[in-house]
Amino acid sequence: MAEITAQMVKELREMTGAGMMECKKALAESDGDMDAAVDVLRTKGLAAAAKKAGRATNEGTVMALVSESCRTGAMIELNCETDFVAINDKFKAYAEKITRAAINAKPADVDVLKAAEIDGQAVEDIVTDCIHVLGENTILARVAVVEADGVSCYIHGGGKIGVLVSFAVDGVEPSTEMFQKCGRDVAMQVAAVNPVAATRDAVPADVVEHEKGIYKAQAAESGKPEEIQEKMATGRLEKFFKENCLTEQPFVKNPDISVGQYVDQCAKEMGGTIAITGFVRFALGE
Repeated sequence: MAEITAQMVKELREMTGAGMMECKKALAESDGDMDAAVDVLRTKGLAAAAKKAGRATNEGTVMALVSESCRTGAMIELNCETDFVAINDKFKAYAEKITRAAINAKPADVDVLKAAEIDGQAVEDIVTDCIHVLGENTILARVAVVEADGVSCYIHGGGKIGVLVSFAVDGVEPSTEMFQKCGRDVAMQVAAVNPVAATRDAVPADVVEHEKGIYKAQAAESGKPEEIQEKMATGRLEKFFKENCLTEQPFVKNPDISVGQYVDQCAKEMGGTIAITGFVRFALGE
């Protein structure tokens, strides 16, 4: 029997678009004959994905899940061709399975996730199976994994926007319903308002300098003394932080308090401390 090398499997996969395991099986069945292996895949209907590979994938879904302990969260974007498929329950099920694989594997990027397995099936084979079953080109666009003391997620618009939020907690169990409600509310804020960073300390230095430069230029046009210009620029920068830093933004469910104050209230009710440490936000197609 001919030796089946990784290069042969890779070549067949590029030719047909079929999954690695299916390509390996086809090569084994055809004793290493590439043309015969293509015929094997075509016979099984597994080479059809190659014909769809060039189609545009402008629709899809963002899926986010957290682990049972609520200390790990994963989010993916899975793209397809039409909104009709994007809202299909089977497509959502494929996205959910891939996201569960991401929680288990904690991949650094999409390529690592594609090689990960769940229930004995590689993620790239799950994507290929999705193509065959639903008949549209499907692409795993991106993945994010968050690990923290506590993690919550929120999906908006049936998969148009997804958010993961990480928390530092003390004396609070993140898997409780009370904590997760608080976490979902914070994630919903991120989905709705799209802050620049979780806290002002997390705003990139170049962004701060850029904003401050604009405010100084605006103040200079006022004709006021330089020391007044500096105060004007500082005041406008303070307003920027309050509008763009998650913890300082007015809470969408109660604008009379900030998001940070809302989290502090939740922590007090739960008898511990909670601090927002970061977030990841995916908007479909961005």
